[in-house]
Amino acid sequence: ALTEEELEKKSTAIIEEYLNNNVYVFMVLINYNNYLYIIFYIYVYVVLLEVLEVAEDMEIDIPHIWLYLAELICPMLQEGGIPMGPLFREVSKPLVPLGKAGVLLVEILRLLCKAMSHKKVGAMWRDAALSWKDFLPEDKDANKFVTEEGVEFTLGEECVRKSSKVTLSPEDISRELERLLQEKADNQRIFDWVEANLDEQQTSSDTFVRPLMTAVCQSAIIGESLHPPLITSFSSNLLRMFFDVLYDEDVIKEEGFYRWESSKDPAEQQGKGVALKSVTAFFTWLREAEDESDSS
Repeated sequence: ALTEEELEKKSTAIIEEYLNNNVYVFMVLINYNNYLYIIFYIYVYVVLLEVLEVAEDMEIDIPHIWLYLAELICPMLQEGGIPMGPLFREVSKPLVPLGKAGVLLVEILRLLCKAMSHKKVGAMWRDAALSWKDFLPEDKDANKFVTEEGVEFTLGEECVRKSSKVTLSPEDISRELERLLQEKADNQRIFDWVEANLDEQQTSSDTFVRPLMTAVCQSAIIGESLHPPLITSFSSNLLRMFFDVLYDEDVIKEEGFYRWESSKDPAEQQGKGVALKSVTAFFTWLREAEDESDSS
């Protein structure tokens, strides 16, 4: 393997020869594996870095400049291309002082996740021994940044264990889940957040399941802010509609509905009397269907 000094020397010579003689040296060199890294060096270390140095100024006229740059860089990381570690460290050099390195890397990672799984992208990040602290300003909270940008899949096991020690309140869980759902995050991103912030014991407890179901049901009420009188008028049937969907899609089994019906949990008593009345027909139907099944 060539050293960085050798790469720079050979790349500079190739560029100068191309500019001086106007010959297609590149087309000849790319046929030889020994020169693949030289081509990479020319592109990243010479051409791309020059663009990145002025990218922040271009952001005024091109608001999506970071996404466009990510679209150029992303293919190099796919299909066993350029290693993520060296690439990210180099493209970030001119951006770290400007506080823009994290912005670009997030855009690249999001595009990668569309082409491959979050798990694989996260593994690539960890295998490269990358750390968000190396790409963010010193006064930036790395964990908060990761959560806000939805790149929890980059967190290593050590970070996951550290974050799992912090017990989130039901209000905190609800707030984060609502934020993710409002942003129309895909299932994998929500799974990543849960895995990064909650341990197995927490995810099986009511303090997680209750806010999760509340957030999901709340997000399913389309147009709530646009037609509040309409929602209020039909609110008596809303719970029944949720029950029907949850049962039909096998999200909640019969036993789960019966346990809720008979539950004396103090945390569930507020408004439960009204709720039970609104789903009387559902439970009647459920028992009749069960009786018919037993008799047959």
